[in-house]
Amino acid sequence: MALEGKTVLIREERDEDMQFLVDLRNDLDTQGFTKSLPTDYTLPMYRKRFEAAEFSYERDSARFILEDKASGERAGLISYYGHHSRLSVVIGIVVSKQYWGTGLAFNAQETLLEFLFEELGVRVVRIFTNSGNPAAMGLAERSGFKVCSRLREAVFRRGGLYDNLNMELLREEFYDRRSDLTDNLPKI
Repeated sequence: MALEGKTVLIREERDEDMQFLVDLRNDLDTQGFTKSLPTDYTLPMYRKRFEAAEFSYERDSARFILEDKASGERAGLISYYGHHSRLSVVIGIVVSKQYWGTGLAFNAQETLLEFLFEELGVRVVRIFTNSGNPAAMGLAERSGFKVCSRLREAVFRRGGLYDNLNMELLREEFYDRRSDLTDNLPKI
């Protein structure tokens, strides 16, 4: 079953998504924080990862395809990983260039955040980005994330040095911003 936002569907990745993911991952414009330069992700690499995934009721990570509800087209990828039961999780989002500035990334991020806080009961969500990616910083800040740690000039990208940023959103901050939702977990 897909998660549904106002403008986006968030669904599990499928075998037919592999080439889309390779193309998205190998595009330097969509990779705000790549660790492998030059990018050289291949279809067999993605297919191997996809086929190696095993079903578990205790998933600490998940990768989802973003689909534009209006067109049905793939629009990007959103994921969470490092989930520690009811404590913390890290999210990441990559959106195709044609969807930049459309609000789709914000809607996807908000939909995933609602799932993480409401269904998984996490206390804090983290995002890692860098100061050379103002779009990612702005997207995170729009959802209430705050910079909580900074490694100065730790990222070299496109000929410049940028700060490595850890941004966090606490459970209380999420619910303070989302008056349409009620936090039913007891305060710690």
